[in-house]
Amino acid sequence: MNKAICLYLHVHQPYRVRHYSVFDTGQNHNYFYMDENHPDLNNQDVLRKVAHKSYIPTNQRLLRMLQRHPDFCLSLSMTGTLLEQLEQWAPEALESFKQLAATGRVEFLCETYHHSLAFFYSRFEFEKQVRMHLEKIYATFGQVPKVFRNTELSYNNDLALWADKVGFKGIITEGWDKVLGWRSSNHVYRPVHTEQIRLLMKNYKLSDDVAFRFSDRNWAEWPLTTEKFVHWINSNDDAEVINLFMDYETFGEHQWHETGIFDFLEHLPREFTQFDGNRFLTPTQVIASFEAKDTIDVPETITWADTERDLSAWLGNSMQQEAINAIYQMENDVLETGDHELINDWRRLQTSDHFYYMCTKWFNDGDIHAYFSPYESPYDGFIAFMNVLRDLRVRIDIIKAGKR
Repeated sequence: MNKAICLYLHVHQPYRVRHYSVFDTGQNHNYFYMDENHPDLNNQDVLRKVAHKSYIPTNQRLLRMLQRHPDFCLSLSMTGTLLEQLEQWAPEALESFKQLAATGRVEFLCETYHHSLAFFYSRFEFEKQVRMHLEKIYATFGQVPKVFRNTELSYNNDLALWADKVGFKGIITEGWDKVLGWRSSNHVYRPVHTEQIRLLMKNYKLSDDVAFRFSDRNWAEWPLTTEKFVHWINSNDDAEVINLFMDYETFGEHQWHETGIFDFLEHLPREFTQFDGNRFLTPTQVIASFEAKDTIDVPETITWADTERDLSAWLGNSMQQEAINAIYQMENDVLETGDHELINDWRRLQTSDHFYYMCTKWFNDGDIHAYFSPYESPYDGFIAFMNVLRDLRVRIDIIKAGKR
């Protein structure tokens, strides 16, 4: 049976909160910039490092792939926080993304501008960030996204119903076994209670083979060659579309150049399309090409993360819950100030990474959390974040007092 690959890459960098102490509160409103004693919290340096290790070399490979293979295409989702940092600190990397867009074969998806979990806390703020993101993608790349991807692939029936009502053609999420049941992620589905929208679900096994296991010498399938990977795809007899969803930083950052990850990527179109009928499609092309196989009912929220595939990676302990509740409880007071800088800081603090760094899970999941965190412990991340919120409250009170 002929098959399609839908390759989707997510590009994001947060504004990490520096080691902001209680003594900074009320004195220093610099939350995100130049932590010289902690390089992992120096957002400018981190962004430039990732741009030169991952974004620029990956874009060079992808541009060659697009030039050499007329039928190759892919999709990207880039957060507003990432685009802001590229504009400020790595314009050459942003230009390389624009070169990809200029080929006409890269589809951009929509998400929340600040990579937030606002859907679960404030529908007003969520919709504001979606509009901000749509405007940013159009201003930067000249595209109006037609497919939605919520932060951390978080998804439930209510989100699908919202996306359907506002006119998105598609939405993507994790192809989690407990949701799929006897079904496969390798088909298009219709979310329950919706009319027009279609659901694309990540083939997490094949995606994670590349994103997480590629360089693991203890993995039984190491080394992973392009030929072996394409054989696995072709072996999915009833599959219509293989949704390979992963972080952009898979290439060059999480899997270093020395592992062969760039060669693996560059050889994929040639190896896959040598089989008659095999092709690459963007999400909107997938939706146009295949009928919905069945309806999917997801009453409880799912995500990509950890063994539970729920929101516990971000909301699983009391620190995370206290921090995220506090940020959204400030919404009305923050917006009423009308202060652009304060509102912008507040939105940057909604980014889901801040709460991920506070996660206290252990064993296998904990190893992954520790890898991504710039803090020595989850408690350090929590303390810095809460100190910043105290300073936000001071700024709000000063502005309110000035208006009396």
